[in-house]
Amino acid sequence: MWFTAKREILLNGIQIVENIINAKTTLPILSNILIETQQDTLRLTATDLNIGISCVIPVDIKEQGAITIPAKRFNDIIRELSADTVEINTKKNNLINIETQLCQFKVMGLIKDDFPKLPEFKNKEVIKIEQEGLKQLLSRTSFVVSFNEVRYVLNGILFLVNKDKLTLVSTDGKRLAIAEKKITQNLNQDISIIVPIKTIYELNRNLKDSGELSIILSNNQVLFDLGDVVIISRLIEGEFPDYHQVVPAVSNIKFKINREQFLLAIKRAALLSTVDYQAVKLEVFKNKLVVSKSTPDVGESREELNIEYDGKEIVVGFNANYLMDVLKNLTLDVIEFELVSSEKPGVIRADNYVYIVLPMCLG
Repeated sequence: MWFTAKREILLNGIQIVENIINAKTTLPILSNILIETQQDTLRLTATDLNIGISCVIPVDIKEQGAITIPAKRFNDIIRELSADTVEINTKKNNLINIETQLCQFKVMGLIKDDFPKLPEFKNKEVIKIEQEGLKQLLSRTSFVVSFNEVRYVLNGILFLVNKDKLTLVSTDGKRLAIAEKKITQNLNQDISIIVPIKTIYELNRNLKDSGELSIILSNNQVLFDLGDVVIISRLIEGEFPDYHQVVPAVSNIKFKINREQFLLAIKRAALLSTVDYQAVKLEVFKNKLVVSKSTPDVGESREELNIEYDGKEIVVGFNANYLMDVLKNLTLDVIEFELVSSEKPGVIRADNYVYIVLPMCLG
């Protein structure tokens, strides 16, 4: 194998795939990136056996071939080079030569044959969606995922496809997010899969603000084809909870508030939070909301905000982080917050989106 590449392009490709590599892996080959030439491009691939990611970059190929190279060392070397162009070729005994006009490295690699093959997805139904649309769905749901190994089905996001609608659902047991979007296709069968959060992070990191992506299913795996980047992942097996049962009916008891002002007020109140005192206090009056925080041995705060509200007075506590998470991921100027009582969940509904958060005890 022998090729030359632009250093910045090569470094970007390495960093796209290197992110999933587990530094503590006991299999040396899984610490490596597979690099293989394909006509006039170079494909870089990494895997941890649960998720695989590959990307294609343009290079000038002088000799075809393939080899695997330690990911971290490869990244470190290319990052520290000062030249614009890098030349890479392989020698005998899996020795990889990396050089510029003034600098040369020799690194030991491993043969391609030992690298795990990523599964193929042939003759499978393809779901297409705009990358920007999926990016918005993920931004509204990916922060509501559990990391509890006991309830492993909550360690990912539920993807549901029903005819021409894609729905993403996530929950950690204390809050629930549901985001929906129309797709251009009209599928004959319903699809329900749970995508692990690690895969979601990689997908979100590589989605662009334009273009389309394809989602392809195969048994217990899913493929996301973003064009130059392909992500393949195992799915979480199990039954996702019936989220319909916990979605309250739309309530008329709600207040309207400027989202940015609400977010900043919660953020300021949260400055006095501790591990044992996470709740911020919301007092809802006619056209006024009081956001306050009182933490023993730390201090207290109080702030008034203007709202549109003409209902009964309500006092309720919420985890500050749970409110900030949703407020910073919405783009609306004004939101409606449904509050029935101090014991009932708070609900935000907006633009094919529902966010439900359980209250906390005050005091």
